Amino acid sequence: MVRCRRFFCCCCPNRCSRSKDYEQAPGEEPLTKAAEEEESPTTEQQPQQQSEDMPANVHQKARTEVYQGAPDDKKRYQIKDSEVAWNIELPSYAPVLYTQEKILTDKPVWADPDVADDGFENIKFNEMDGNVNRVSYNGKYDLEELEGKKVPRNPMGRTGMRGRGLLGKWGPNHAADPIVTRFKRDKDGNIEKQGDKPILEFVAIQRRDTKEWAIPGGMVDGGEHVSATLKREFGEEALNSIEEEQKEETKNLITEFFKAGDKIYEGYVDDPRNTDNAWMETAAYNFHDDDGKKAGKIPLNAGDDAQAVRWMAIDSGIQLYASHKDFIRKVCEKLNAHF
Repeated sequence: MVRCRRFFCCCCPNRCSRSKDYEQAPGEEPLTKAAEEEESPTTEQQPQQQSEDMPANVHQKARTEVYQGAPDDKKRYQIKDSEVAWNIELPSYAPVLYTQEKILTDKPVWADPDVADDGFENIKFNEMDGNVNRVSYNGKYDLEELEGKKVPRNPMGRTGMRGRGLLGKWGPNHAADPIVTRFKRDKDGNIEKQGDKPILEFVAIQRRDTKEWAIPGGMVDGGEHVSATLKREFGEEALNSIEEEQKEETKNLITEFFKAGDKIYEGYVDDPRNTDNAWMETAAYNFHDDDGKKAGKIPLNAGDDAQAVRWMAIDSGIQLYASHKDFIRKVCEKLNAHF
């Protein structure tokens, strides 16, 4: 399965053929630390529970009343913070049912069958389903009934909407987010500080759909190692519009830079596209260019799904898409940088 993978955040509704420049080659070693820490999915999971690393406000953006691209009559059913958890009885709960019409009618290859479609009952939830990973990072999720069929139930609670919304997969939709950082420097090359802590910059993209700034992430293809996704998401965009003679040098630079990354977060994402039955999960890794001579040399050019791309200075007032601010904060803590 192939799909559009330029610089975008976690899930592009439109997929198309993409370059193979950054597919993991046979025998190629995955990211050193990712390979050590990442285990193959298994069906022997513990019941789902909130991770200690999960942001406290994990389920806020997933309850915004107006859902991106949905008709006016498909607004989320509004609930209070105290009513989000499934163990709280809420007899009046009447979530709207919505899956993007394009997904239902075009039936793209990257999307699951709908509950009324042939093939739906062949889906195997909570396990590897062929080359599709339906295992949640946070453990086993429950199933609930929808139109007479069993579908996954969002482990973080109610969202006010059933169906899949803009997401292709029932249950977890897996993404990977490469957080590429460097220290901010003055014209003489000295690291700038706020108080006694260095200021970090990260590669940020501005989404075309919401105009929000975000980490340049993308969906993990079926059967693909997260390390390959991280490298591809950054690499394809860097090679998007530079001269042909520069491509090989840049490709080698990216390959070397992305050999080692530190896992920042792995789990559920508070994403505005989430529903009661489909949600985003991600593996976020930090790739830090300590001397500014590696990633800092890679040309940045916005791709098909991004309006702009740039190095953005980090502080606590930064406003980013979905849960990305929480990931950035964790990177600053790891590097003892200003936030």
